[in-house]
Amino acid sequence: MKAFGFLSFGHYADVPGSSTRTAGDMLKQTIEIAEGADEIGVNGAYVRVHHWARQAASPMPLLSAMAARTKRIEVGTGVIDMRYENPFQFAEEAAALDYIADGRIALGVSRGSPETALRGYETFGFVDEEDTERGSVMAREKFDLFLEAIDGARVAPGDPRMVGAGHYLSIEPQSPTLRDHIWWGAGSRATAEDTGRKGLNLMSSTLLTEATGQPFHELQREQIDLFRAAYKEAGHTGSPRVSVSRSVFPLVSDMDRAYFGLRSEENADQVGIIDGFRSTFGKTYAAEPDVLIQQLLADEAVMAADTLMLTIPNQLGPAYNLHVLESFATHVAPALGWKPNTEGPVQGDPV
Repeated sequence: MKAFGFLSFGHYADVPGSSTRTAGDMLKQTIEIAEGADEIGVNGAYVRVHHWARQAASPMPLLSAMAARTKRIEVGTGVIDMRYENPFQFAEEAAALDYIADGRIALGVSRGSPETALRGYETFGFVDEEDTERGSVMAREKFDLFLEAIDGARVAPGDPRMVGAGHYLSIEPQSPTLRDHIWWGAGSRATAEDTGRKGLNLMSSTLLTEATGQPFHELQREQIDLFRAAYKEAGHTGSPRVSVSRSVFPLVSDMDRAYFGLRSEENADQVGIIDGFRSTFGKTYAAEPDVLIQQLLADEAVMAADTLMLTIPNQLGPAYNLHVLESFATHVAPALGWKPNTEGPVQGDPV
């Protein structure tokens, strides 16, 4: 582990105990947390994307604001659901964001997680004629078009009256560094291998749509190893990034113990069903800093990845979430190999 960031689900609700009552609260507070995290030295500020729910949904305006208000921190998503995207408009927006952020972006994309709306992407105007896998075919086809667009493919026939006969046009703007900042959110070992073959970065979350009886961190470490092997076998020669997500809470105050102390007694992986798949869910880490260090050093996936995304309880407000991030930066992260954002952009491991 070289770097860590926060991952916010962007929940908001007008309920007792919440500091995030409205969508406006959520958006402004997320920017505030990103600004504070940037000053602490945190390496990344990432947001989940969910439609049809009181959570963060339209990431590009939020990421642009975070990038404009910060200096060093990387901003990104975990993940954008390609079923809901126009691949060419997304390509334009992503290139613009890459310029605004001076390359400080990590755009995680995938088919996305289950939504509260039934085939909600069809309401957005996108119909998958082969919807045998809950939109998976359409998501991958659209993602391939997105990659072609950011690679400069000329996809639109030009108007002969404007550009002459026989000319095809590419989307604008084009950012030459954008492809290096695209991640695929993989939920299985097979998907991780496909991600490696495409030469992308790998984003792995707190669950895998597999259950083999192995501990979660071992299963996820296998996923990372298969990704890197496929990347190399495909002939790619770069240093791809790898991130994993965890819920980690250093218990350094009475408030920490009141909120998360009981979690330390429930510290175990779980197996359940999500989106029709038997899946393995990672455990929550909540303990005194010296205990956390030993637990995370023993987490094979955390130590194999270059970036750890810490899921944060955003409804507890910016002050408390910045306390969590600062506690991790002060008491835990240095022992894991962390380098603050003042030491430059995060680099992946050569394969």
